[in-house]
Amino acid sequence: MSKRLFTSESVTEGHPDKIADQISDAILDS
Repeated sequence: MSKRLFTSESVTEGHPDKIADQISDAILDS
């Protein structure tokens, strides 16, 4: 899980809104 979040944060620098939505959905699904 840590590696996944770390990767998401790195990608967020490029596409904050889109990635933020995907992360929110992933967290809700979990």
